[in-house]
Amino acid sequence: MANNANAPKKSPFNFKVLRRILGYLFKFFPKLLPLTALCILFSAVVAAVPALFIQRVLSVIEECYVARDWSGAKERIVPYVVFLACLYVLSILSSTLWNQLMAYITHSFLNKMRITMFEKMQKLPIKYFDTHKHGDIMSYYTNDIDTLRQLVSQCLPVLLQSSAIVLSVLAIMVYFSIPMTLIVLLGVILMMIVSTKVGGGSAKYFLRQQISIGKTEGFVQEMMNGQKVIKVFNHENQSKKDFDVINNQLFSDSYKAHSYANSLGPIIMNIGNVLYVMIAIIGGLYILAGFRNFSVSGLTFGISVLVPFLNMSKQFTGNVNQVTQQVNAVVMGMAGAERIFNLMDEEAETDDGYVTLVNAEISDNGEITESDKITGKWAWKHPHGDGTLSYTQLRGDVRMFDVDFAYVEGKDVLHNISVYAEPGQKVAFVGATGAGKTTITNLINRFYDIADGKIRYDGININKIKKADLRRSLGIVLQDTNLFTGSVLDNIRYGRLDATDEECIEAAKLAGADDFITRLPSGYATELSNNGSNLSQGQRQLIAIARAAVANPPVMILDEATSSIDTRTEAIVQRGMDRLMKNRTVFVIAHRLSTVKNSDVIMVMDHGEIIERGSHDDLIARKGVYYSLYTGAFELE
Repeated sequence: MANNANAPKKSPFNFKVLRRILGYLFKFFPKLLPLTALCILFSAVVAAVPALFIQRVLSVIEECYVARDWSGAKERIVPYVVFLACLYVLSILSSTLWNQLMAYITHSFLNKMRITMFEKMQKLPIKYFDTHKHGDIMSYYTNDIDTLRQLVSQCLPVLLQSSAIVLSVLAIMVYFSIPMTLIVLLGVILMMIVSTKVGGGSAKYFLRQQISIGKTEGFVQEMMNGQKVIKVFNHENQSKKDFDVINNQLFSDSYKAHSYANSLGPIIMNIGNVLYVMIAIIGGLYILAGFRNFSVSGLTFGISVLVPFLNMSKQFTGNVNQVTQQVNAVVMGMAGAERIFNLMDEEAETDDGYVTLVNAEISDNGEITESDKITGKWAWKHPHGDGTLSYTQLRGDVRMFDVDFAYVEGKDVLHNISVYAEPGQKVAFVGATGAGKTTITNLINRFYDIADGKIRYDGININKIKKADLRRSLGIVLQDTNLFTGSVLDNIRYGRLDATDEECIEAAKLAGADDFITRLPSGYATELSNNGSNLSQGQRQLIAIARAAVANPPVMILDEATSSIDTRTEAIVQRGMDRLMKNRTVFVIAHRLSTVKNSDVIMVMDHGEIIERGSHDDLIARKGVYYSLYTGAFELE
């Protein structure tokens, strides 16, 4: 699905985003940032004031030359030199300090932003990850965050320092000579016009470059995940062609962006050189003609003014060039920040539940009290408007009443679904791919919310139960197994982080995984990586089943849990699964009808509706759709 939020804006300069970046900086560093800014400003002012001292020294030399008397020159010049030297020492200390502070601020800022992004990502609904490429999301943490690094560590300090120097030098130039200052400003206006034209073009393509980088990373990640399929179907050449299209677009956007950017510096620099020559010529003519000088200081325009003015013009245009050179990096930073803020502004998963899951003690007469200890028994804690509390024992009674659901409005996936799963029952769903079986389990977990109808858990509307507590009461084994980097034991413990090693091993034995795990090079300490690529699909699935077992939930969802296991292994797993499902409410989704024969209720689904329900024997005796599926007469389509 296209992500319109990442599309380029009409204007490349999004100052709203820049203000937001600065807002985060002041929020994270309320004291360090002003201190750093003061140090930068002090260094900038010190860089501008030498012109004043040069003018004073040259003025002394002029006076001594005219008077042919050099006797008092040393006493008048040395204080200026000493004072300027002291300023430079302080400037060095100030520059060292702000550079060190900026190094800390930059990487601390990026660290806090990554933490903020990741925290927000954990709060996003499943729908977000279903509709956005994972490689593009990864690009937020790499390329986009890197543009922020350059913006904060380099661009903002340079912009502040150069702007301060420009303003300081401008003030001194006005102090020396207003007519000559106007000439410099005319050259600067020409610089700004060129910078706007060229910089605007580069900014547009820098925005496109960031989006192209995200698309490229998304494609590469997709190809890496599907490498076996690519090779099996000899799709290498087509993959190369598809990659070339995306990569060429990235090349085009990057080339155009940097082509504009690289041409801007030389143009601005040469305008500055031409301006320097013009000031030298006009200033010389000014002196020869003996024109009256207009200035704040009232100084006569002479060599003592022209020489520092020439230096200031070079300094002025150089710092204007520095500012224009940062435009592209600022635009890139704003483009990356805008994508990051798009992620941070995504609507978080809503949770208006107030019923929580607590450890409980249940007396012989059925009275339920909350316990601070792990009792192995659970209850729903239900606060009421009058301040009272009530407790409902967690039994695993799940019921759906006339449920309708659509991923996209107007295109129903489920229609009029009613399911009654009593505590300890095993309910199976069978049907063609796309019939809506997995969607039902997604609704029980509240990965998605229903459009119409009701779902009750132990008599409580699941909308009233906090999502974290609801999901803690459910165990799930998905068809697509996800294993994380770490040991086998760590992956089993993922089901319950406070589980002991003994409990994890017992869960593995229950699932039938202990046999192959003990034969691994390091047994339970064997390190897994890359989604457990060093294990077979069946072994990975067994670990996922053990992970669900250690969670020990009252309700278990098995979504094609044995689909990747061979027949012999399935018999081993089935015995463990039978022990795992004992005294639990279990929802089973399966294509192998042999795995659902012993279910209490089997529901046959087709196009989002339940068309048959009953036990295996009942459905076989009815000789309907299930009978035809079981005997192989036909398959649902």
